[in-house]
Amino acid sequence: MDLTVILMVSTTSVLLLSSPSAYYAQAAASPSPTPTPAPGPAPDFVNLTDLLSVAGPFHSFLNYLESTKVLETLQNQANNTEEGITLFVPKDNAFSSLRKPLSNLTQDQLKSLCLFHALPHYYSLADFRNLSQVGPVSTMAGGQYSLNFTDVSGTVHLSSGWTNTKVSSAVHSTDPVAIYQVDKVLLPEAIFGTDIPPTPAPAPSPDNIAPTADAEVEKGKSGSSAPTSTPDSSSYRIVSLGAWSQMVLAISGGLVVFL
Repeated sequence: MDLTVILMVSTTSVLLLSSPSAYYAQAAASPSPTPTPAPGPAPDFVNLTDLLSVAGPFHSFLNYLESTKVLETLQNQANNTEEGITLFVPKDNAFSSLRKPLSNLTQDQLKSLCLFHALPHYYSLADFRNLSQVGPVSTMAGGQYSLNFTDVSGTVHLSSGWTNTKVSSAVHSTDPVAIYQVDKVLLPEAIFGTDIPPTPAPAPSPDNIAPTADAEVEKGKSGSSAPTSTPDSSSYRIVSLGAWSQMVLAISGGLVVFL
């Protein structure tokens, strides 16, 4: 028999013979093994490609995300971080209406442009009310790529300098991923410069437009309020003769009184 087993049996026998109560107390005090807890359910994986393919149409933006490899960065931020992600997605017609074509940008600029549409944190629509009070918010493109937010009666407005737009609908808003549709492509000053053209003044409403000369002439022809004109010579002669007649009559009347 092994020496270790003999020693253990001997020790147990001695302890049991010398003090049975101490032996059973020691056996009861030995802790039982703690069962290993079952692993919790894994968080749901959010597939950004599926979301952008079903909603929209966002095909143009999705193509840029895939061609620049930015989609992998956004997917990792969405599913492998505690912060989550907020994504602003322009519709296809927003790209077709751009005055500055994106085809002139380098690959690095396109990548920064795509990252400019994402915030490295999950924000619900209610959270933007607080963001409007903290100033520019950095995007995933870096510190110099920031957005300004304002809350106007519950509608979220975004400004990038070149672009002023608003959130028109929520595509997906479940922590940790929020995707919001915007009306325009967000153009950063870091790429397009700070020489931003002024916003054109709004067109005047019909009530504030002054009538033209042609309108005045037509108004005079209709007889509603004819324009003031200089009397012709015949009318002037009639008025002058009438005045002389009144003076002659007045003088004659005075002579009669004196006579």
